[in-house]
Amino acid sequence: MKMMTFFIVGLLVHVVFFLSIFDIYFTSPLVHGMTPQRVSLPPPAKRLVLFVADGLRADSLFKPDDNGTVRTPYLRSIIEEAGTWGVSHTHVPTESRPGHVALIAGFYEDVSAVAKGWKENPVEFDSVFNESRHTWCWGSPDILPMFAKGASGDHVYTHTYPPEREDFASNDASRLDTWVFDEVKAFFSAAKNNETLLNQLHEEQNVLFLHLLGIDTNGHAHRPMSNEYLENIGLVDKGVAEIVTVMDGFFGHDGKTAYVFTSDHGMTNWGSHGAGHPSETLTPLVAWGAGVQTAQRAISQKYDDFYLKEWGLETYRRVDVNQADIAPLMSSLLGVPFPLNSVGILPLNYLNNSQHFKAESMFANAIQILEQFKVKMAQKKETTIPLLFTPYQPLTESKQMDFVRHASELIKRRQFDKAIPYCEGLIAQAMQGLSYYHTYDRLFLGSSVVLGFIGWTSYVVLFILKTHAGLRKPPTYTHMVAERSLAWTFLCLGLFVALFLAVQSSPWTYYIYCLLPVPVWYAVVKEYETVGGLIRSIPSLPLSQCFGYFLLVMFGIELLVVSFFYRGMLTLGLILLALWPVFSGLYNKAKFRSVTWMLSCLCLALFPLLPVVGRDPNVNYVICAGLLTLLMSSSYLWWSWKRSPVIRDRWLFISQIMQVMLCAYILTSTHISLQLKQGLPLFNQLISWITLASSFFVPLLSSTRLFHRLLSILLSLVCVYLLLSTGYEALFPPVLSWLMFAWISIEQEAMNTRGRTNRTELSGVDFAENIDITNIRQLKLDDIRRSYFFVFFIITAFFGCGNIASINSFDPASVYCFLTVFNPFIMGGLLMWKVLIPFVIVMCTFESIRVSTRLSSRSLFLVVLVISDLMALHFFFLVKDYGSWLDIGTSISHYVIVMSMTIFLMVLSIMTHILTSKRILFGQNRKMHLR
Repeated sequence: MKMMTFFIVGLLVHVVFFLSIFDIYFTSPLVHGMTPQRVSLPPPAKRLVLFVADGLRADSLFKPDDNGTVRTPYLRSIIEEAGTWGVSHTHVPTESRPGHVALIAGFYEDVSAVAKGWKENPVEFDSVFNESRHTWCWGSPDILPMFAKGASGDHVYTHTYPPEREDFASNDASRLDTWVFDEVKAFFSAAKNNETLLNQLHEEQNVLFLHLLGIDTNGHAHRPMSNEYLENIGLVDKGVAEIVTVMDGFFGHDGKTAYVFTSDHGMTNWGSHGAGHPSETLTPLVAWGAGVQTAQRAISQKYDDFYLKEWGLETYRRVDVNQADIAPLMSSLLGVPFPLNSVGILPLNYLNNSQHFKAESMFANAIQILEQFKVKMAQKKETTIPLLFTPYQPLTESKQMDFVRHASELIKRRQFDKAIPYCEGLIAQAMQGLSYYHTYDRLFLGSSVVLGFIGWTSYVVLFILKTHAGLRKPPTYTHMVAERSLAWTFLCLGLFVALFLAVQSSPWTYYIYCLLPVPVWYAVVKEYETVGGLIRSIPSLPLSQCFGYFLLVMFGIELLVVSFFYRGMLTLGLILLALWPVFSGLYNKAKFRSVTWMLSCLCLALFPLLPVVGRDPNVNYVICAGLLTLLMSSSYLWWSWKRSPVIRDRWLFISQIMQVMLCAYILTSTHISLQLKQGLPLFNQLISWITLASSFFVPLLSSTRLFHRLLSILLSLVCVYLLLSTGYEALFPPVLSWLMFAWISIEQEAMNTRGRTNRTELSGVDFAENIDITNIRQLKLDDIRRSYFFVFFIITAFFGCGNIASINSFDPASVYCFLTVFNPFIMGGLLMWKVLIPFVIVMCTFESIRVSTRLSSRSLFLVVLVISDLMALHFFFLVKDYGSWLDIGTSISHYVIVMSMTIFLMVLSIMTHILTSKRILFGQNRKMHLR
């Protein structure tokens, strides 16, 4: 099989394995066709006002300052006198979009839906806004439109400010909230002279939504402990009090307005959100007004955490909820149907109403969730062969009718105290049933993917053995007959699988996952003679050496797997790698190179021990990184100067070194400008974007000599990395590059000590030269170690300065040299490139080792593929759908990261080949061959 064909097939196979996780774990929970459920009794409120303070932490609202002064006197008075309060527990990922969906629609949006769209709905869903008579919204253009576009009819009206206002470099981001409050006050003032609007406002079942983004923006820009963030909270408290006064006056103090104040997510001390830290998942909830229970004194609290005493609220009853519970709470207060896709449970302790109303509300809540269960069950029953269908036993059709009938009878007999817990039990059963049918096909699909995974890995191993172990034999007539029989057998098997899926009306993606193992295993079984040859050659193999390598590689893979959970394992791994020259005997033959390797390993080993998040920006580290890069590159430039390099390369290096100094200055200048609240200087922004664009082609101007090209690539990448750094992580690429140069050097020495007589100087290695195919050697056991080193350094490049939490946490401070106006896609793209830069450094190094050791790229890459696939298979079994949302999200993230890494390595290998071996020549220099 040609390399390109193998590459394409391998890429497609891994894309299928990667996408399978979304069909298995990230399928949308939404179903359609349910009947709306509402309470027949009159609701307590005619209108509801929802305040969402974006990015507000629970402790930031409830906790007094150091002097004991409450920064939110109005909301504090509500908690102590007029309303009910608690903590709303959000789910991971703690991003604005899923937080608002949970608040207003009552379900937790799956991660794939978050990735498909930010402002628009990737799936249609019902919401409190959609069920209302009229909804008026004020706030961010990133949040409001998705609820307006998802509503049926034309009754959700949005008022948004221009996107340019969402500027992290703004002098005062609290003006976003001031704009909302001013617009609302102007709206009510104008409504007095607009008869149509006046009539609409006095109708029932109206919602007014105030999205307050200033706190979130100030938190990102200045951190949650800053004066800007804390003063913004006080401004919001004052604004809420003013809006309540305006509305009460407008509606004549009729007592028919309910108020809900909450947040979509919190924020870490370092100004990010997206993971599962308590500062991100604990948000405030305060409700008051029509139908809401007034403040209740509590002798003892259900919650025994330390927050109550710290907040000074231990004597006021605290009622915690899940974030999705707020949607049914608002529906109950307004008397509108519960959102059809809601999985929230009505928090009865927030209601100030009769037991009859509470029982009817819980019954409607239970039936609404049961309706989703019925649709899920019907869908699964229709697409499953009757003989194979296994219903959810606690809620069979007869048991459903018994549940509903008994609950109705309890309410009719006015046994409300029994009806309420009975309905809660029905909700619990229906929720478990929803999960059961939602994951009904998970075992079947997972088994198919694992079968394909094992088959693919087995085929790659056999392909390596067949190519490099001398097991390739010419086909015989008997072999061809047997192969033809195998082809017919597997063809019939594939037709049977396809027929089985067709009978069940399975989605088209199921055909891919279930049919993929068929050709893969056919390719494996077809190599039965290779397996036989391997078995026959066992007596002649160095079994002890092979077994030792096998144990070391398996130990190394387990170490990498554990490092996904505990980054400190990378430090242990780097310490063990530092000792490799001693155990291999290289130290006695190449002491200088061995010492350089050891020192660089130990220096890099410090990074996994450093905190990945929670650090304040410190441009001094970035300046040190620039100086370190300057020192390394100047040393090489001085060394190569004595060897009389071509003048053009010398000046190219000098210009790149000056660019590193310029980028360090740009970052420092930007940081100072933002601290002084003078915004992002236009010159700095232009230089940053020019640096980013030029980094892709400037290395192509340099010589293709190994160290010349690697140094040029390093300087270009470090320039961009400096602009995207905020602290010590800027030191990571220079230190990593030092280790990579040491790796190239010591690998060359390892090759020379293994019996190669034609010693090749590294300075003479050219990426662009055509390697004589007769000079390309076969794989050796030592190449397994090289491949493992590569995988280890790839994982280190990924987790050296980060972990799952830091990758999920979105910190816009890293991109302030490029833009400060909120744009999630551009910012996300820049941060992704920052993550990939260490990858590229390691990839270029691996390409250098391949060229310098005269090994084909296919051979090394196949070994790397086996190691990474074994890791991916390991993580596939570690994926779980139980426990906390952080545990679930982390386990899935691990698999996605490893699979993405494998696919990225395939794609980056092409990019690396271009980056190292291609060159841009101009005019007469086109025929120049640099030495």
